[in-house]
Amino acid sequence: MTGIDAREEALRAAVAAGLPGVVAGVTDASRTLWRAAAGVRSLDTGEPVASDAVIALHSATKAVTATAALQCVEDGLLDLDAPARTYLPAIGELEVLEAIDDDGTARTRPPVREITARMLLLHTSGLAYDMFDRRYAVLARARRARRSATPLRDGLHAPLLHEPGERWTYGISLDWLGLIVAELRGQRLEDVFRERIFAPCTMTSTSFELPPALHARLMTLHRRGLDGAMTATRGEPPAVPELDLGGQGLFSTVDDYLAFLRVWLGDGSAPGGRVLRPETIAWAVRGVPGLEVTPLPAAIPALTRAVEFLPGARKSWAYSFLVNDDDVPCGRRAGSLSWAGLANVFYWVDRATGVAAVWTTQSLPFFDPPAATAVADFERAVYRTFNGISGSQ
Repeated sequence: MTGIDAREEALRAAVAAGLPGVVAGVTDASRTLWRAAAGVRSLDTGEPVASDAVIALHSATKAVTATAALQCVEDGLLDLDAPARTYLPAIGELEVLEAIDDDGTARTRPPVREITARMLLLHTSGLAYDMFDRRYAVLARARRARRSATPLRDGLHAPLLHEPGERWTYGISLDWLGLIVAELRGQRLEDVFRERIFAPCTMTSTSFELPPALHARLMTLHRRGLDGAMTATRGEPPAVPELDLGGQGLFSTVDDYLAFLRVWLGDGSAPGGRVLRPETIAWAVRGVPGLEVTPLPAAIPALTRAVEFLPGARKSWAYSFLVNDDDVPCGRRAGSLSWAGLANVFYWVDRATGVAAVWTTQSLPFFDPPAATAVADFERAVYRTFNGISGSQ
């Protein structure tokens, strides 16, 4: 079996296992080497999915926000260890959760330490996600009962689960960081991204907004029901998207996201100019010693299964990526960067081998076993055949 056959077979196997459609691609530091798609864009229509399909990145947005924040550090606009309220006073109003009353009211106290931008990048601020924490889920239900027109913005003001800097807790830290970047630049985050990241990387199909040309290529989100069957959702992206929350919200393509990952796979440069300095990349890719990345429990099973990336391997967190501190058997090398997005979007950047990859479907719940198995199979196929990649697209 040729290298291309192995990767394509991994995509076909994912569809055979019940995923509606899958798109994936592989790049080296200079160009996309391979991309392919399998399955359908929507189970309702049966239309085949194309390799240029538009996908919702969800938390894969975070790496772009982190890049924009590090640009602010390079430009002397952002001190990672200054109180974050220096740049955005509202974040200084957050308090630490002590208890939740029967009516869903949070009882809180002031923190003893300030939140910093470094804590936001490292997910040590104390901010969480409702899907991964039962206390946050209770508070989120109370917020939804109030039927706000701005639920994402309202969620920013949820209390901290612990003291800032105490430990790693995955959550909405990068949403706040996006607001800080927008404030420092005096622009919408969308415009910051477009000028300083998308244009240099020649990313032409990435945005918080979905103009008709992108919407026409959008993959449909599917959900797995209690009966185990996948069904297409009828929901549409928000008519008025949030343009400054950096933890989620971007739409993109596999090709565009690979172009962004090349910044991190290489020395920070891109075809249209430098995105980050080599020295910034060098320190930002290193995991923080002693920062334990813990499994993510499933507090809202309709959205996510319980998550543990690379079980048994030593892991740390960098700025702002998961780092595997051990080699993955038949896969990425130690020191690789990775993360994912809610609709089962996965990526990794293996600087030691010189390869980065994206694998995505658009389905819920996150870490659904067929998706988690399929992306692991795809990774093994990439490394089994990497030396034989021909560059065919």
